[in-house]
Amino acid sequence: MLILAINPGSTSTKIAVYDDERQIFSCSIAHTPQELAAFDDVLDQEGFRYGLVVDKLHEAGFDLRFDAVIGRGSLAKPVEGGVYEVNERMIKDARETPDRHACDLGCIIARRVANLSPGCICLVADPGSVDELNEWARVTGSPLMPHYCIWHALNQRAIARRFASETGRRYEDLDLIVCHLGGGISIAAHEHGRAVDVNNALNGDGPFSPERAGTLPAGTLVNMVYSGRYSQAEWQRRIAGEAGMSAHLGTNDLREALRRVRAGDEHARLIVDAMLYHTAKAIAAHGATLRGHIDAILITGGMAHEQYVLDRLRERLDWLAPIHVYPGENEMQALAMNALLVTRGELKLKDY
Repeated sequence: MLILAINPGSTSTKIAVYDDERQIFSCSIAHTPQELAAFDDVLDQEGFRYGLVVDKLHEAGFDLRFDAVIGRGSLAKPVEGGVYEVNERMIKDARETPDRHACDLGCIIARRVANLSPGCICLVADPGSVDELNEWARVTGSPLMPHYCIWHALNQRAIARRFASETGRRYEDLDLIVCHLGGGISIAAHEHGRAVDVNNALNGDGPFSPERAGTLPAGTLVNMVYSGRYSQAEWQRRIAGEAGMSAHLGTNDLREALRRVRAGDEHARLIVDAMLYHTAKAIAAHGATLRGHIDAILITGGMAHEQYVLDRLRERLDWLAPIHVYPGENEMQALAMNALLVTRGELKLKDY
C-alpha cells in the first residue's frame, strides 16, 4: 500500500510517503511569517499549501497515485477516537469552524490530493478534538463553561499502543497517564483504551507550556480583560501563542531557555522549573482519575529529548508509576499506520 500522510501545522506542512510500514519519503515545508501574512485567514492558505505539497511530491518523483491519503484531523467538533473517512460534512465543518487552526486544512488538502487517484481512500485519524471524557470531567464550576478538550490525541494514542505492543499487552487492557510535551502540553488519563480525562492544551487549561498560558487565575483574568488594555485578538495571543514560557523569557525555544539555564540565568531556571513543576503536578493528579491503578506514565513530544526535563519530572513522579520515554511527535508514522491498519481490516473505519 502506498500511503501519503499530510500534516499542516502553524508554520509548516509536513508530508511523508509510506510503502506499507516503511517510510520512503518525508519533507517538512516551512512557511515564513512573510508568506503567511499574505492570508487573512488560515483557510485562505489552502491553495498555497496544496500547491507546495504537489510540487514537492513531483520533485521527489511521485506521480500522485496513492492507495490512501491521510491528513491531520480538524478541531471542528468533538468526535470519538479512531479513523474516519473524509466526507462532505467533514469538509464543510472544517471550513466553518470558528476556532481556526492550520490542522483544519488537513482533511481539505488530503481530499484534493486523493481525488487525483482513482480508487484512493481519504482519511483522518484521532484529531485533536477527540472527546472521550468521563461525565465528571465535563463539569466545571460554571454551567456556562463546561470542560472540553483539545489535545495531542494522535501521538498520545499511537505511543500508548506502541507501549502496549512492546510489553506484550493490549492498549485496551491498560491504565496509562500520557504526557505530550510540545508547544502545548497535554496530559491524559487513558483508562482501558479511552482518554477519560485530559486538559485543553490550546485554550487555557492545565500547566503552562512554551507557548500557552495554561490555567490562569480567573478573577484576575476577568479584571484584566475589562481593563481595556488589549483587544480580544491580543488576549487570545496571551493565552496561546505569546504566552507561557515565551511570555516570561521572550522565547518559545526550550533549547534556548536551557542554554540560559546552563549559563547561570536564575530567572530562566525558575521559569523552566516552574513549567515542569506544574506539569508533574498535573500528571500526578491523574493518579486520582485512575484510582491509583497506573500501569505506566508515558512521556512524549519534542521536549522529551531534553534530559533536564526528564530529570525534573522523574524526581517528582518516580513514586507514582514506572516512567517510559518516547521522544518526538511521531505524528507522520501514526497517521500512516492508522491508514495501513484500516486498509488491512485491522481497524474499523468510522463514519463522520
